[in-house]
Amino acid sequence: MAARTVEPDRMTELNARRIAQTILDGFNRHYRIFLEITAAARERFESCDWPAQRQAASDRINLYTQRVSEATDRLSTEFGLKDEVDEELWREVKLRYIGLLYEHKQPELAETFYNSVFTYLFHRRYYNNDNIFVRPGLSTEYLDDDDPVYDSYYPTSAGLTETVRSILQAFPSSLPFENLRRDVRRLVRHVKMTRMPELELRRHFHLQVLRAPFYRNKAAYIVGRAVNGPEVMPFVIPVLNNERGGVYVDTLLMDGDDIANLFSFARAYFMVETNTPAAVVHFLNRMLPTKIKSDLYTSIGLQKQGKSEFYRDFLHHLAHSTDQLEIAPGVKGMVMTVFTMPSYPYVFKVINDYFPPPKEVDRATVKRKYQIVKMHDRVGRMADTLEYSHAAFPTSRITDALMAELKAKCGSSLAIEGDKVIVRHLYIERRLDPLNLYFQHASEDQKENAVIGFGNALKEMAAANIFAGDLLYKNFGVTRHGRVIFYDYDEIEFMTDMNFRHIPEPRTFEDEMAAEPWYSVAPNDVFPEEFASFLLIDPELRKPFMQHHRDLLDADHWKNIQQDIREGRQRDVFPYAVTKRFRYIYGEE
Repeated sequence: MAARTVEPDRMTELNARRIAQTILDGFNRHYRIFLEITAAARERFESCDWPAQRQAASDRINLYTQRVSEATDRLSTEFGLKDEVDEELWREVKLRYIGLLYEHKQPELAETFYNSVFTYLFHRRYYNNDNIFVRPGLSTEYLDDDDPVYDSYYPTSAGLTETVRSILQAFPSSLPFENLRRDVRRLVRHVKMTRMPELELRRHFHLQVLRAPFYRNKAAYIVGRAVNGPEVMPFVIPVLNNERGGVYVDTLLMDGDDIANLFSFARAYFMVETNTPAAVVHFLNRMLPTKIKSDLYTSIGLQKQGKSEFYRDFLHHLAHSTDQLEIAPGVKGMVMTVFTMPSYPYVFKVINDYFPPPKEVDRATVKRKYQIVKMHDRVGRMADTLEYSHAAFPTSRITDALMAELKAKCGSSLAIEGDKVIVRHLYIERRLDPLNLYFQHASEDQKENAVIGFGNALKEMAAANIFAGDLLYKNFGVTRHGRVIFYDYDEIEFMTDMNFRHIPEPRTFEDEMAAEPWYSVAPNDVFPEEFASFLLIDPELRKPFMQHHRDLLDADHWKNIQQDIREGRQRDVFPYAVTKRFRYIYGEE
């Protein structure tokens, strides 16, 4: 009997179905492993395994690229896919893939995974066409209807005290609260003192609380919102481990700025166990309206989805604006060319082709150091970055001055294709007010707060094993909340790699008067006493710095931090003011 042949159209359909399923299998494997690492955050929190918590946060970031690589290898091997795109086949693949996502719980993540696989397989010229999901193919609006991500509580029926008790008792932990009655009393007292007097409670006033706690570093967070008619008020309850077999409520955050800072782009990603991340993001978006979806997906560790959402937001902004991309204000760096768009709150950074002296780094080193920050605990003091390859910008939206700057300083990273400039590699960061420029227009009180924040940034980064390297004010910025953030990473080093030294006493009068040091200086030697010579020239900055951060000029202070790091002692860095802790407000009860 003759072998049965398959018609070409039928063969295309069969291959498309198999390819689509292979891609989805790759994504499902990725998210399963992602959730396994995330779910284990509870056990690490309960056992006080803080080093493992930090390692898990770092490991989870690498998962995505590994799974995309696995999927592309499998597609290349099993289907013999080449560099050229079979348009008919991939139209069918995309349709089949959409069908597979109809009842999927993470369709938006699966679409992004599809895009990544496609663009890994083929040339970038296919990035923005119908072969990929430039816009989402499926709605995520009602994904949690069958399995809600939050619970509702009604204080007007049950009473505020019993409602608060129920919320704490729902916290998923094998550890007991060290004093549940005290924590309930403090929370109720805090609510009544701070918000209740100004509220006129509506009939259907209620609290909505996400079922999954948010874990990060040494804390777990109960995240919720109070709904009072049209008004939505966010709140977060940080829960800490007393490291003696119990947990306790550390404070109650209800101020919008405090909660926005908790979800800041300068902090490590949360671990949140959820099968429907879109529902968690929708919930957060309503309680944090100043955050865009890109911010929120990134904050819960789904940074690739954050990149997709950011790109869509940028395309939308380009279509609905007319201002141009221009050179960013501030002192021009020797390593990066930085540009921005006045109406868009981000900066774009491209590595220069050449770094003039005294810079001694190369392109590979710069990329490695940005990756270190991505993988590290940023403790609220180092800006996260979005890294893109082959990003396209309309030539008509680039000023002549910026175009000339790009061609002169980073020409090897550019390609002109039709009406677009393609940047082969760039970083995108939230735009900040450079600290050196901020000082020029700040009031005396603002200066004082900023220089105190600057010192706090150095200390908190040091506690996380990061030494900024270049401490000039131009490498730090001020957020809209007045928080000082570090954003220039080409000279960062691990604290444990540095050698902090006191300046040796001069041996002779000639030593003291010499223009050059009379002592040897190795590459990683740091002399903190010298910081004052370039940081504290302005008396308005010197006075508050010396009041609050004189210890930063002492090598022994830095050595003590090194010792803590080497001995595994993780210093507490709270993502809110210490004065907001219940122990500070109410004392030991």
